[in-house]
Amino acid sequence: MHALDSALLNDFQRDFPLVPRPFAAIGARLGATEAEVIARYRVLTAAGMVSRIGVVFRPNAAGASTLAALAVPARRLEAVAAFVSAQPEVNHNYEREHRFNLWFVLTAASQAALAQAIRRIERATGLAVLSLALEEEYHIDLGFDLRTLAAPRAAARPRAKVPEGDRPLMAAIERGIPLVPEPFEAIGRAAGMSETAVRATLERWLASGAARRFGVVVRHRNLGFAANAMVVWDVPDAEADEAGARLARAHGVTLAYRRARRLPEWPYNLFCMLHGRDREAVRARIGELRQEAGLAAMPHEILFSRRCFKQRGAWYATTAEAAHG
Repeated sequence: MHALDSALLNDFQRDFPLVPRPFAAIGARLGATEAEVIARYRVLTAAGMVSRIGVVFRPNAAGASTLAALAVPARRLEAVAAFVSAQPEVNHNYEREHRFNLWFVLTAASQAALAQAIRRIERATGLAVLSLALEEEYHIDLGFDLRTLAAPRAAARPRAKVPEGDRPLMAAIERGIPLVPEPFEAIGRAAGMSETAVRATLERWLASGAARRFGVVVRHRNLGFAANAMVVWDVPDAEADEAGARLARAHGVTLAYRRARRLPEWPYNLFCMLHGRDREAVRARIGELRQEAGLAAMPHEILFSRRCFKQRGAWYATTAEAAHG
């Protein structure tokens, strides 16, 4: 990969310049012009390497979300996956190696809207949705160094909610900023705000912990990280937080969190994700993690992803607005 493209993908996943002309600021750092930076981001987006440049919110900082799964008969997988992906509340949808073979994330404007989306999927597919609510996050970011696989660990921050008054900006920016010289001015016009107010609100979201980061959101699979595994453990509740904290600090772990069990179908409560280029290397790292995190004796399963049916940022507008967006 060209050095400029590598830097554009890797170095601005967080700490993206919140200035009136951010692409000019990036160009100044990389020895490129503003026009070159915008042109390359457009190429990288068209090539499927960049999902968007935008906000990554803390889970449930606005609206409601859940990780869900279906056990889909193999002959129906394509059709069911297509239906699930078509739902506006679904932002990620993957096939994984397990009896529960279709895993997706739903985000909606409220718990009621989230429950409605789950019922809609169940009615249409005739399958029971396994909904696993988030109980504790140890590390959720989805930004990591593409060269070293190191995922930066931010210091503990407040866990603020996004105020209702910020909804117009959330709706305007949820699909990312436009690739134009003054993107925050364009976002402000859509949200009925000044450019200065847009940047101030973004800075407030980051400072409050409502937003995890603002920057380039890459599509890892399209960048060669296809050996991605979700590892789940059945850990005694009294030990889960300590083990989760150890996982969050471990090299190579890109996500770590605790979710509700759903007995008897799903006994696991501790989750982590590893992204890699080589399946056996990822499996070997999981073996090391079991020792490092004190999980060697805990029942666990490894769910490698097979296919990505959908990947985009969460939409926090109402379902109707999202469906017609």
